[in-house]
Amino acid sequence: MQLLDNKVVFLTGGTEGIGLECATAYQRAGAKLCIISNTAESITLAKERLLDQDILFVLADVSVADEVKDATAQAVLRFDRIDVIHNNAGISSPSKTLADTTEEEWTKLFDTNVKGIYHTTKAGIGELIKTRGVILNTGSLVGEIGQERHAVYSATKGAVSALTKSMALDYAVHGIRVNAVAPAGVWTPMLKNWSSQQPDPSSIENYLNEIHALGYCPEGDVVADACLFLISGLARFITGCILPVSGGAELGYRRMMV
Repeated sequence: MQLLDNKVVFLTGGTEGIGLECATAYQRAGAKLCIISNTAESITLAKERLLDQDILFVLADVSVADEVKDATAQAVLRFDRIDVIHNNAGISSPSKTLADTTEEEWTKLFDTNVKGIYHTTKAGIGELIKTRGVILNTGSLVGEIGQERHAVYSATKGAVSALTKSMALDYAVHGIRVNAVAPAGVWTPMLKNWSSQQPDPSSIENYLNEIHALGYCPEGDVVADACLFLISGLARFITGCILPVSGGAELGYRRMMV
């Protein structure tokens, strides 16, 4: 028996980076997927990688309540249930100090990274109560330790961590577990974009290898494995956990970014 046999996973931002790795792992573990993305191009590319069976792709923006509500309804219509909501969709740009960030940039980051969780929970909590389901949020280690020239993104991920813990307390009465993963560096299109915004992009690969105690910056599959564990029955007594998937980046002294 597979870990996610016949479980229905509602996955936002599941068409690239960590999200696509999670979609691959969940499908391999037997899940049915509703994958949300805000770009048609990324959906097309994801379809080329994933087996096109038991997958519903929906073009929607998690920052828009009506679009999330419609996507949730489509998932229930197709699969008749939702067992897991994985809030993975997120943006990281711009890489700036707080004072250099525009109000528009601030709003966009919070609307996607934090308000998106509000929208999916509002739309899907009734289904999760029926299935005694699971919510998983993709956070970041920067939500705990901060990051230079990335103030607002760090703030959104700090909010995700706090929100995860509060949601775990609120929904435990329904048997719903709520956890988050907190990666450090992971090679994704988002990280590559962040790297390009740094003062010395050529030094970033070495920097990212060095900040991880295990000595390298990983691909997204390491995060997907942790996510698979947290949404599966193997983690049945784990809730309110912010799980670092960080290669030890939060431990001891780290090299400063130049």
